[in-house]
Amino acid sequence: MRMRIEGGRALVGGALEEASVDLDCEGGIITGVGAQARAERAIDARGLLVLPGIVDVHGDAFERQMMPRPGVGFPIDVALLESDRQAVANGITTVFHGVTWSWEGGLRGAENARAILDGIERLRPRLGADTRYHLRHETYNLEAEAEIMTWLARRRIDAIAFNDHMSHTVDASSRAQRLLAQMAERSGATREGFLAVVERTKRRADEVPASIERLAAAANASGVPLLSHDDASPEQRRWFRALGCRLAEFPTTVETAEDAASHGDDIVLGAPNVVRGGSHTGWIDATEMIGRGLCSVLASDYYYPAPLLAAFALARRGTLPFGQAWALVSQTPANAVKLNDRGQIAPGRRADLIIVDPSADGQPPRVVAAIVAGRLVHLARADIIVGAR
Repeated sequence: MRMRIEGGRALVGGALEEASVDLDCEGGIITGVGAQARAERAIDARGLLVLPGIVDVHGDAFERQMMPRPGVGFPIDVALLESDRQAVANGITTVFHGVTWSWEGGLRGAENARAILDGIERLRPRLGADTRYHLRHETYNLEAEAEIMTWLARRRIDAIAFNDHMSHTVDASSRAQRLLAQMAERSGATREGFLAVVERTKRRADEVPASIERLAAAANASGVPLLSHDDASPEQRRWFRALGCRLAEFPTTVETAEDAASHGDDIVLGAPNVVRGGSHTGWIDATEMIGRGLCSVLASDYYYPAPLLAAFALARRGTLPFGQAWALVSQTPANAVKLNDRGQIAPGRRADLIIVDPSADGQPPRVVAAIVAGRLVHLARADIIVGAR
């Protein structure tokens, strides 16, 4: 079946213009922009925007569907299906679930890491978004290395990030102590029991760098993108870069981000930071970083509506033209994780598109429809679907 989206303003070549977009729904690709081929179905996008779907390379909001309150769990299948509905309703057509496999245990332990991977693979035919597994590997979790190697060799995971939250457990700052309390709560252990696990785990600190190097080599061999999380210094960024890790997630200092940018690394920051007007942790301001050219990718982080809202906010505030702002949530994240078939509206690209009511008078933008690989997966206004033309 062929579909045409007509009457709206499409983001083509970085600018919004009046253009029809033709789709081959069976093949899942865009066949033409401004074409006039006959279609079995049409979408009337008058007054609306036609945009490339959002590519979200880092999001863990699905955890709140698994455990909405500490100690209150729900089945993984239910959590993944509900998270999928939230993602597509907010314009996310490619979603990387950031699954933390940590030495902590509990919500972020081995059992859940395996079960989420199995769940994603089992549910893919039922999911609206193209759903992928982003393994957030806690580097002190040395026992997991062999199994992760197997996952990489079999291409079961789509990205791997190197995290180190162990350092927070020995930091005396009030923020670190709050994080420690959260980690203990997630694990289901008492504070004393959790600290005992910390003590046992950190004794193997000397083994961590070599483990990272082995995992990075295996990921590179399998073509799996590498990310480093919370880089704290240019030296740390340079070390990860030497391992083939070209995505810096949430660098904690401006100097680290400057080093990343100067070497062509992608810099991932949180879209909630833009929407809220600052970091909830008190770290660098994403809007300021974007204005300085020190951010190339915005991710949902912990809130699925944020990428959509952030792009519009950046344009409204005059930080970036709309086309450049939207690229931060579509084209550049797609390219950063080697998904070069999406993120733009052009013939031959994957037909991942969203139809957005930009709204006005202080109202937020609203996703009216979402299309993934030519398949309509979300529809908030039935009146935009019209007959053959």
